[in-house]
Amino acid sequence: MRSSIGLTGMAKTILHLFIGGILLVNLSLGATVRRPRLDGRIVGGQVANIKDIPYQVSLQRSYHFCGGSLIAQGWVLTAAHCTEGSAILLSKVRIGSSRTSVGGQLVGIKRVHRHPKFDAYTIDFDFSLLELEEYSAKNVTQAFVGLPEQDADIADGTPVLVSGWGNTQSAQETSAVLRSVTVPKVSQTQCTEAYGNFGSITDRMLCAGLPEGGKDACQGDSGGPLAADGVLWGVVSWGYGCARPNYPGVYSRVSAVRDWISSVSGI
Repeated sequence: MRSSIGLTGMAKTILHLFIGGILLVNLSLGATVRRPRLDGRIVGGQVANIKDIPYQVSLQRSYHFCGGSLIAQGWVLTAAHCTEGSAILLSKVRIGSSRTSVGGQLVGIKRVHRHPKFDAYTIDFDFSLLELEEYSAKNVTQAFVGLPEQDADIADGTPVLVSGWGNTQSAQETSAVLRSVTVPKVSQTQCTEAYGNFGSITDRMLCAGLPEGGKDACQGDSGGPLAADGVLWGVVSWGYGCARPNYPGVYSRVSAVRDWISSVSGI
């Protein structure tokens, strides 16, 4: 992955920075740093049962690669960066299972509605709606997460639940089983200060995590839910490293695009 920032007195300087061991950053005059993508991890959390998070889904090819949230029968909200490329239409969505490889029901994707303002460089407007093929909900553990009103917000410090099947950074904690972690919402000012070197935190983003790290810097699989009291406030989007101190996870703010969700899905 490549990113750029301006450096005074140099025509062009290229530096290599590995974030989470894999991120390559290219620094050059007059551009903006490209956001680091999440590597999708639940760190410091615990095993969760799909019955307790029945809106959580897994996006799969021959393997799990992103999360998502059921917002209505046949509709999943996920991250736009999870749906780049035509291969997304060959993917499936596993509904109603705590495990990525078995259980529940695999459902095909009929249509992808990526937000028209999604910017793959800055990861702004990081939303996609997946319109699923028809399926029977009989004997499937599923429920729909609530959606906030347009431009609504929750108070800083509110505990929010993040869930997914990502790398746990621990050999003793399998990523094949759903995991979750609860962390507090972080103020927009604090988040903006934390990510000052990566460009601005936009109005389509919100942050959550602990100052000391360990539980939230890039929690959950990309595209997965950040919820509080049964309402979906965020979509796992990006962050620096994983569970690093002073770098909260960055989530796409669902309330910022509530009208778009309604216009596309009718929900």
